[in-house]
Order: sequence, then structure tokens, then C-alpha cells
Amino acid sequence: DALYSQPTLLHVYDLYGPSEDTTYSTFVRREAGGQATIGRPLAGTDSFVLDARLQPVPLGVVGELYLAGAGLSRGYLLRPELTCERYVPNPFSTSGERMYRTGDLVRYQADGQIEYLGRVDHQIKVRGFRIELGEIEKRLLAHHAVHEAVVVARDSGHGTQLVGYVVSASQPQAAALDQELRAWLKETLPEYMLPAQLMFLEQLPLTPNGKLDRKALPEPDFNTAQASYV
Repeated sequence: DALYSQPTLLHVYDLYGPSEDTTYSTFVRREAGGQATIGRPLAGTDSFVLDARLQPVPLGVVGELYLAGAGLSRGYLLRPELTCERYVPNPFSTSGERMYRTGDLVRYQADGQIEYLGRVDHQIKVRGFRIELGEIEKRLLAHHAVHEAVVVARDSGHGTQLVGYVVSASQPQAAALDQELRAWLKETLPEYMLPAQLMFLEQLPLTPNGKLDRKALPEPDFNTAQASYV
């Protein structure tokens, strides 16, 4: 009882990392109202944000996250081809070490913290523009009325179109929220990153193990979408 009789200052730490790097690789102490990041590497872990040529990208530029250090596992059991694909030589090591290609798109912020943006396999090209779907999702989730959001690319019959699936936090009128979210996205995103359609769901479909089931997302009707083409 004495433990709860006085106000207690609590801190929440968020830890990021794949199992291939022994589960945890970076950490950050969450602050109320602060921007969400995955923080900085744990002691004994090295992180690199690299381009397709394994060269470091400038501050603020999106790249793929690679991990190295004491926690890196040896590879996948009885899967040498996959091991060679994901565990690559570390060009910054002088002792023949390897680093793990996470497949996660990130960028360094000005304060050195790592901002998570999405997955490499969710990076697409629409009308010649390379797009990180995670950036659009992050902007949607920053709106006070959005509880969950996911953006996918769909074939409309006239090319690839972006579709946003939204679970609202307050259940307002869909038509009004649609207009509000479009205006919200236009404030910070270029035209080519704006979804052609926003679909509002009561909940996102999940797989039996609790992950997003992208294949179960409803197909949009592009015949009713208001879009202009040049």
C-alpha cells in the first residue's frame, strides 16, 4: 500500500529490433506529446542508414536500416541462401564482420534519433515517383480522428492508385472526415502521395497471429472515384 500512497514518476521505454539481432537493437524513452521514433542503438549495437549501394545517406534522407554488433545472430538454420541475402558483409568493419539488412525504411533526425517510416517491400513507384507508404500512414495517424490507418497500392485498370484504409477514433460522418483528411494530407504531402480513395472501416483485418492481413482489405471501386488524369 505504501507504494501507491505517494505519486510515482513512471517512464515508458520503447525498444525496437528484429529477432536476427537478438530481439532488441534500439531504444527510446517515450515523452508525452513527443514525436515517435525508435531512438538510438543499444550499447554494443551499431546502426547504419544506407542507400542501395550500401553508402550512408545524409541526415533526413530515407534509407534502409542495417544492424551490426554483439547481438547479431549467425544466420538462419539450414537456409544458407536466405542467410547470404540478409546477412551481408559490413563495409565499415575491418575484422570481417557482417551486418543484418532489416528491410525497414528509416531516416536520422537532427538530434540523431532514428525515425521509422515503413518497410522496403512497401516502397512502391507510382507514375514514376518512388513512395514510402509508411510516410502517408504516419501523416494519417497524426490526425486526431484517426485510430488506425494503412495505405496500399491497387491496380485501378488505369495504372497504380493509392488507397487509404482508416479506422476512425470518434466515428464521425465518413464524408466529412474524408474531406478533412484530404485537406490534412495536402498540407504536408505532394500530390502524387495523396490516396485516390479513402475507405473507412470499423477495424482492420488481422491474421490469426494478430498482424495486419493486407490481402483481406476490401477492394475499392475505382469507377466511383473522383480523379482527373492528364
